[in-house]
Amino acid sequence: MNSIVKNRLFWPAVILVVLLVVNAFTSNQFITVQNGHLFGSLIDILRGSSALILVALGMTLVIATGGIDLSVGAVMAISGAVACLLIQDLPNQNAIGPVLGVVAVAIGVSLVMGLWNGSLVAIIGVQPIIATLILMVAGRGIAQLITDGQIINVQSGPYATIATGFFLGLPVAFLIAAAAVALILLLTRRTALGLLLESVGGSPTASRLAGIGARRITIMVYVVAGGFAGLAGLIYSANIKSADSISAGNLIELDAILAVVIGGTALIGGRFSIAGTVIGAILIQTLSVTVVAIGIPPEANLLFKAVVVVALCLSQSPDFRAKVFGRFKTRQAVAA
Repeated sequence: MNSIVKNRLFWPAVILVVLLVVNAFTSNQFITVQNGHLFGSLIDILRGSSALILVALGMTLVIATGGIDLSVGAVMAISGAVACLLIQDLPNQNAIGPVLGVVAVAIGVSLVMGLWNGSLVAIIGVQPIIATLILMVAGRGIAQLITDGQIINVQSGPYATIATGFFLGLPVAFLIAAAAVALILLLTRRTALGLLLESVGGSPTASRLAGIGARRITIMVYVVAGGFAGLAGLIYSANIKSADSISAGNLIELDAILAVVIGGTALIGGRFSIAGTVIGAILIQTLSVTVVAIGIPPEANLLFKAVVVVALCLSQSPDFRAKVFGRFKTRQAVAA
């Protein structure tokens, strides 16, 4: 039991369960079945967390190598802008084949953005925070150039399915995120890739001396992060059926980093947890939904969220727990 409590995922999981219980009592419909599909606040949480899961998944891999990616929100905006611009020009926006082609093009553009970041970091040697900050600023401008500063609206049923559709009773958006998580888990925990990522994050120099292609791995994780961010951008734009280059992915990089930290991944690189990142992303979305459900004023939402996150991070710290509970035990011993 003691080993379970000391696990870094214990407290995030406990808080997630508590928030879900609160939602179950405060929402009118926590989960229900309508027309063969699941609905309710739980499904809204899963659907709402899909984009964040994808972005945080890519962020986890980048951070595992000792990097950071601040451009994921801008990549989301670019991806949505490209997709909506191309769909708008289609003769038939409801044709599945052309829409799938547009989706492929948008993800391809996102992969190129990730390749740009990875090349700056691994080949040119720019610090990750600076390299991705460049695209964070420029990418939002690129998205606005693509849309000519306008909000592009589309009326494509197949495209909207990415965000609002259901398959086997579950939201398609969440199934896409779940498939991405399963793929990354398979690659990082069933192959040597996970060990290579931790080696590069722990010591890039030692990794190169050991014959590990640190540069190739670094470029790869930024490309993957770009691809996942692009996919998240498609989910966002498909949900609102338009390309909003200003609001799309705005500040999502901060929530992604929070999800990674809550999940127990070390910001200095090395150790990482995919399962922890997923829990962290769902927890953040659940917290946002719960704040509204219990009637906390909108102006206090961010403050409440910050307090919960700080408390969670402190509860995960072995040093903090040792100091607090150590003093408590000492006082009990003295009183006895």
